[in-house]
Amino acid sequence: MKKFANFSFYMYTDILFGKGTENEVASKVRQHGGTKVMLVYGKGSIKKTGLYDTVVAALKSEGIPFVELGDVQPNPRRSLADKGLEIAKKEKVDFLLAVGGGSSIDTAKAIALGLANEGGFWDFYNGKVPQKMAKVGTINTISAAGSETSGSTVMVDDIDTHLKKAMMHPSVVRPVFAIMDPELTYSVPAYQTAAGASDIFSHTFERFFVDNSNYLGDQFAAGLMRSVIKYTKIALEDPKDYEARAELMLAAAFSHNDITGIGGRSGNVFTAHALEAYLSAAYDTPHGAGLAITMPAWLQYIVENGDDDKVARVAQFAATVFDVQPDMQDVKAVANEGIRRFRAWIRSIGMPLTLSEMNIPAKDLPEIVKNCRSNPDGLLEGYLTIDKSDVEKIYRSVI
Repeated sequence: MKKFANFSFYMYTDILFGKGTENEVASKVRQHGGTKVMLVYGKGSIKKTGLYDTVVAALKSEGIPFVELGDVQPNPRRSLADKGLEIAKKEKVDFLLAVGGGSSIDTAKAIALGLANEGGFWDFYNGKVPQKMAKVGTINTISAAGSETSGSTVMVDDIDTHLKKAMMHPSVVRPVFAIMDPELTYSVPAYQTAAGASDIFSHTFERFFVDNSNYLGDQFAAGLMRSVIKYTKIALEDPKDYEARAELMLAAAFSHNDITGIGGRSGNVFTAHALEAYLSAAYDTPHGAGLAITMPAWLQYIVENGDDDKVARVAQFAATVFDVQPDMQDVKAVANEGIRRFRAWIRSIGMPLTLSEMNIPAKDLPEIVKNCRSNPDGLLEGYLTIDKSDVEKIYRSVI
């Protein structure tokens, strides 16, 4: 009999979904109490598409003053968030508006944490628990990280450790509103669309592999992963297919706002993410592409080294997500066929399956593994507890 654990669930983000909803951004800022805004965005794509002009015109029409922080990079940097916090304090900003992808949103969250707490934001990425955050609103332009409705944030420490660090505090680190217009994702290139899909899939994938589970949570999770599989192909074939872009945008938000984590699984360790984080911190690789490598590699390690219950869970994933015919006489074969189909889907959307495809040389693996964070006993706790030698074996299985 499965365990049914106690759990807490918190989700509040005011979602405005559909065509042209970005035009309502100023009224949403007003509704949520913003009086002076910091507009946070990336390398300039929102200026090329005209979204920047739309947002600026809306803020000006409502008489809402704003300052800007541009140049956010993929794998967001601590140093830029520090710069943004300094500007925000000087300008007496009380509302962060992130326009772009997950990196812009996570940068805004870091600054918002710094505004609301003495001592800045970095301690919260190192274990300190935040109790409050300045308000953040979002307009996301890619379906991927789900940071627009999640209670989590990641940041690369480009100042000291050069590691990527994450934190999850759902009752604090959630945006107050998320404006989601699928048409804003039409211009996202195929590779980034696919990397985003891999990222979306991963957030529910990680929540699926837990000791505590329940039927309803499993059904939510399987349905979301199947939706990503179906609609990624359509979006790649026709980038302006509104239905596909809308389904992926919804999946991104709901994959990481804990709805697929009900039943005591939302606080579990994201092992495939941890394996990817060591790579992207060292090589600045696209997050979703790295996850495409680490997810099936980690699953294969579970099948080869996990107990019967864990192998059966992989087989359940194979059956419910990839339609592998269940066979209780050979559960391992079902699990392996599911991993094969998983890898085939990853390859079909143009994502990598090996480290060499990401230009990560095998000779660098010992240094990468050395930087892996573990408990005092040298263990990386999770669905399948592993140590650093296991981490290296997983990496070497996908050279």
